[in-house]
Amino acid sequence: MAKITKEEVIEVAHLARLAITDDEAVHFADQLQAITNAMELLNELDTENVEPTTHVLSMVNVLREDKAEAGLDRELVLKNVKEHEAGQIKVPTILD
Repeated sequence: MAKITKEEVIEVAHLARLAITDDEAVHFADQLQAITNAMELLNELDTENVEPTTHVLSMVNVLREDKAEAGLDRELVLKNVKEHEAGQIKVPTILD
């Protein structure tokens, strides 16, 4: 892969509206080159018989059965609220 230059880093920084110095551009170019060199090593791997995966661990969703169940008794719930009216809990108004 081609070497990442200081000028390329400065151009990308300009496009991203980032202010960087020449020293920072050299530093970032070196870092980006090290990253791309490390990624190039992956091209040497033989992946011919490797199936694509979406997750490295086999995972199964464990969900409960979707069935209707009786809720709490309304009168019992309303005993614990400050104000209620017509079977509903009254709350302070937050919108005009």
